[in-house]
Amino acid sequence: MDVVLRYRGRAITRRDVEFLREVIATQPQLSRRALSFAVCAAWQWRQPNGQPCDGVCRGLLLALHRAGQLVLPPARWRTAKPWRPRTSAPAVRLDTSPLTGALRALRPLEIRQVRRTADEGLFNSLLAQYHYLGYQQPVGAHLKYLVWAAGRPVACVAWGSAPRHLGPRDRFIGWSAAARRRNVRFIAYNSRFLILPWVRVPHLASHVLGRLATRVSADWQQLYGHPLYFLETFIDPARFRGTCYRAANWRVLGRTTGRGHNAPTMRATQPVKDVLGYPLVPDFRTPLTRTMP
Repeated sequence: MDVVLRYRGRAITRRDVEFLREVIATQPQLSRRALSFAVCAAWQWRQPNGQPCDGVCRGLLLALHRAGQLVLPPARWRTAKPWRPRTSAPAVRLDTSPLTGALRALRPLEIRQVRRTADEGLFNSLLAQYHYLGYQQPVGAHLKYLVWAAGRPVACVAWGSAPRHLGPRDRFIGWSAAARRRNVRFIAYNSRFLILPWVRVPHLASHVLGRLATRVSADWQQLYGHPLYFLETFIDPARFRGTCYRAANWRVLGRTTGRGHNAPTMRATQPVKDVLGYPLVPDFRTPLTRTMP
């Protein structure tokens, strides 16, 4: 098989490139977006919830265009809005007076999934202003939660698609490479967890983690058409001990190598982090190690 490019786990061959060139040549009226939908239909390239992988497909087409493998039609859409990096969000003003006391005094907490809602901008802004890593727009499947108490936001929690390769997790699950490629979509990665800096409530963080563990799979199922069986996160031991995760019964699986994503060398270029995991069902290994439908 003559592979031209590997993109998001998909091998693109010369025959695939020839097919794409033919589609572009025979349907020159197609916009880039319409072209991506046509390719998804021809390749039956769909997400688990049945929707076309048009966003990923557009990225693939652009990668092939930049590599000189094909020529895309000119872009037809330009935004009139001022450009803003994907790592920023407009600042918001809200009540930052200290919120202290016992957890029971704040109950009941209200946890809202805010992706694709009017509160998503507030979520993005709070992370941009108060999380030490800032805000970065997730790519792929993700959920965003805002936690409210006494009419005020107190926490933000983000979940996203799990990395394809993660040594400590892969060894803990014990799955084959084929099972990992097929089933990594059943794992969600806790990419951000923020208790707002003026909130000082003992046990709030572990309580929020416990609450989310009971609902994140159902919310993921509703949006993406399949459940979750396992959660994971990274902790920078130079900054944190991960106490709230441990108190919520998350398990330390090991440490990263510090080489980052698809590192071209064997040298550590990023901080080494602890990997923690949390099974959502007792027999989580059964669906995660399955290689056949």
